[in-house]
Amino acid sequence: MTQDGGMHVLITGANGFIGRALSRRLCRQAQLGGAPLTRLSLLDLTLDDPPMAPFVRPVAGDLADVAWLRHTLDESPVDLIFHLASIPGGMAEQQYELARRVNLDATLVLLEAGKKQVEAGGRAPVFVFASTIAVFGAMTGPVDDDTPLRPLLTYGAHKLVGEILVADFSRHGWIDGRSLRIPGVLARPPARTGQLSAFLSDMVRELAAGRAFTCPMSPAATTWASSLPCVLTNLLHAATLPAASLVAGRSFTLPTLHFSMTQLVDAIASVHGTGVRDRVSYAPQERIESLFGRFPQLATAAADAAGFHRDDDLPTLVRQAVVQD
Repeated sequence: MTQDGGMHVLITGANGFIGRALSRRLCRQAQLGGAPLTRLSLLDLTLDDPPMAPFVRPVAGDLADVAWLRHTLDESPVDLIFHLASIPGGMAEQQYELARRVNLDATLVLLEAGKKQVEAGGRAPVFVFASTIAVFGAMTGPVDDDTPLRPLLTYGAHKLVGEILVADFSRHGWIDGRSLRIPGVLARPPARTGQLSAFLSDMVRELAAGRAFTCPMSPAATTWASSLPCVLTNLLHAATLPAASLVAGRSFTLPTLHFSMTQLVDAIASVHGTGVRDRVSYAPQERIESLFGRFPQLATAAADAAGFHRDDDLPTLVRQAVVQD
């Protein structure tokens, strides 16, 4: 806590889809867990129209620049870090060096800032790490908290390393970490983010707007997804979880919905009109379907017990998918 009893919260990836929405929600709340926000540091390469509040501090810079990041973190003690920044999916496959610097090196610098803060006599910051369901890799049967983690992509491998580091730094008392395995989040705006699963957002957005869409997965292909508001609620819940909820582990697979492409189209039609079905065609791509279209049933007992939430149903997800915060 700051000297006046308030909180300094830091968000990496603050200009991203989730980061921008999280920043806006925190500014509206102006508090977390009963403590007022006295500083909200927003870190990203660029910051487009950051929220206007007296406690907001936009900091534009490259997380891949370790020297810059260390200097930025030395400026003020931090109570809570939301580490959202990453080089995802397809981009991480194509740009290994950049992905390593952002996904691994920057994560380690952030964790070591907590260690430095504790060794200087300060409190261990709460560290909410945005991991991913990509840590599971190929899923051949039902998934639960005991399912082995076997990532197939560099992005998933980097996030699994991050989860291990968060748990280890927490064991030392240098941070108070919690890692959230986030599913697909709907509906992202159109952008070249390198995320291979972006077609799900495109599907909801295009069909809702009355335009035709060709789905790159078959009608029976199944996946997992959550709405942006649901994910924001879970991130904020993670930040205020009591230590008793973390005894069994620091990583949580977030509750989410499991559905087929046909079920998604039906849900979009229930919200946006039955003509939606006539605007859909299917052209399955084997790589896309192998990565995102064979998701099994999911059980998230640890996250359920800790109070995390899923969308109520698929039509609710579709309605909330167009809500940006």
